Amino acid sequence: MTVAVGVVLAAVAFAADGGLRLERTTWTEVALILLGAGLVAWALLTLPMAGRLHGGLTMLAFAALAVFTALSIIWSVAPGDSWLEANRTFAYVATFAGGLALVRLAPGRWAAVLSGIALACVIVCGWALLTKIFPAALAPDETYARLREPFGYWNAVGLMAALGVPPLLWLAARRSGHPAANALAWPALGLLFTCMMLSYSRGSLVALALGLALWFAAVPLRLRGALPLVVAAAVTAPVVAWAFARDALTTDRIPLAARVDAGHELGTLLLLVCCLLLLAGLAVNFAAARHTASPRTRRLVGRGLVGILALVPVAVLIGLATAPGGVDGQVSSAWKKLTDPQAATPTNTPDRLRATSSVRARYWRESWTIYENSPDVGAGAGAYATARTRYRQGTQTVRHAHGYGVQTLADLGRVGVGLSLLAALLWILAAMRATGLRRRDRGRPFDPERVGLLTMATVVVVFAAHSLIDWTWFVPGNACVALLCAAWVVGRGPLASRDDAPARVPFSWRRPPRLAGAAALIVLALAVVTSWAALQPVRSAHAADQALDLAQTGRYDAAAAKARRAADLNPLSVEPLFQLAFISDARGDKQGAKRALEEATKLQPANVETWRRLGRYRLSVLDDPRGAVEAFRVAFYLDPASDRGPSDYLEAARALRAKGG
Repeated sequence: MTVAVGVVLAAVAFAADGGLRLERTTWTEVALILLGAGLVAWALLTLPMAGRLHGGLTMLAFAALAVFTALSIIWSVAPGDSWLEANRTFAYVATFAGGLALVRLAPGRWAAVLSGIALACVIVCGWALLTKIFPAALAPDETYARLREPFGYWNAVGLMAALGVPPLLWLAARRSGHPAANALAWPALGLLFTCMMLSYSRGSLVALALGLALWFAAVPLRLRGALPLVVAAAVTAPVVAWAFARDALTTDRIPLAARVDAGHELGTLLLLVCCLLLLAGLAVNFAAARHTASPRTRRLVGRGLVGILALVPVAVLIGLATAPGGVDGQVSSAWKKLTDPQAATPTNTPDRLRATSSVRARYWRESWTIYENSPDVGAGAGAYATARTRYRQGTQTVRHAHGYGVQTLADLGRVGVGLSLLAALLWILAAMRATGLRRRDRGRPFDPERVGLLTMATVVVVFAAHSLIDWTWFVPGNACVALLCAAWVVGRGPLASRDDAPARVPFSWRRPPRLAGAAALIVLALAVVTSWAALQPVRSAHAADQALDLAQTGRYDAAAAKARRAADLNPLSVEPLFQLAFISDARGDKQGAKRALEEATKLQPANVETWRRLGRYRLSVLDDPRGAVEAFRVAFYLDPASDRGPSDYLEAARALRAKGG
């Protein structure tokens, strides 16, 4: 099960990459929908239906959010993007439901799930490091120094490393298991720390710090967990410092030959680090297996660790006090840089790890403005990219608002945020019951499973904290790790009810009751219908590509028919209409091209690109400057910050004046 969980999660990360490629993301979502439905159907057919469905309320709230996401297509300013976001959300619901089914099918296999998550994170982060170590073979065309594969986004790589730290910390600190197997967590922690630092992901560091604070506060393995964490960080730090001092590893657009030499040196150092950490882990684990520290020793070491941690904020305060402006000046300056929409973007170098400035404040202000114009239901799921052009101050193209909360406000309004908060609150309450964090559960023993569930809850907290300041919710490789942990924690049930529950449910096929069989068929049918709906945009894209291929060979009639077919398969997207206009113009049907472009403006009247294309066609092809002025006027209203808006409008106005209009 460890291998299965690790391979599936790693496959999701590699297959869907950053969640921005339509076909790869869609096929991954279809696989998640079918896999989740298959697990639910299996549980319905093989397990008795009696008993409480733990996590059911959270599941209902999550499903309600998915349904509302799909309904937002009705009022969305970008219905095609809303369709894609509905597909993504339904895939996540299926993943959560599959996790609930899995915990009922194998309730005692929590250790295998945690090990599988650790394995998946090590695989993904190991590949990211290999692209730096062997750039000629794995990333010859890479222009950025920051690690970003296999997601194509550095913060997603950093988050994957952060998500893997709590399971590895549990593996290194647990009292069960073979000492040699537990020692493997030490070099793995070193690799994840290196990966996180070379991604320059500040959000991942903050999210991991919050998660570690929760883990050490809740789990009674503080001394056993602190040692591998501190040793791995201490051994890895010199390698990270060495890498930061090498331009070939930290500067963009470096020649391949220099990257190859520096990468091989980095690989040698990482191999040495892994060997040292493995030896340290073996020595500590075998020594701990033979000799148990006395209570007095544990108290002394614990007080020492607390003292060291207490010195950290003291050192920070001393550093701030001695800096120009003192503590107040440094804090106010950092806060201004963090919240100022006009703040300069930090450089794409290791120096950004010390910077507090960010462009996120700009995106968050745009999201708030979109929300104020439609506070109840928002602009539609995934519509932020289209709606923001009306309010943006720069010309940068951005798809996401870099924060789940602010983007949900813009996309789904109060209703969407309310459903999200409801699902989060229900999960928190269920997680507190499952992990024994309620007041009534005080005094209950910390058995291995309770520690494992707390570790899973820590993974969820790390992901949630990072999603509040970035768009990693849209990256399936990151989200599925957190969704599996979230489902397992709440699906296991309250701590008190597990005392007499069997650790494993033996598999035995039985003839299911009619109700269970009917429910399983309904689940599978819903999965098939949802998968079919998710595939329609991909089918439309394939038809559009075929239309362009036919047009290049001069078969314009067949190309126009195929483009119309693409528009029928995805009636919410304007891209097939743009291609239909191009093909119609190529075969001499100017009025047909004009009708296609006008149809696009009616389909998405808030999309500035539809008006630009219509205006350009009216001006350059139809010689209709008056119509072009009307279209460009709307385009300028929808995107006043663009450099194209004024120039297009002035060009059309001059042409109209030249014609005496």
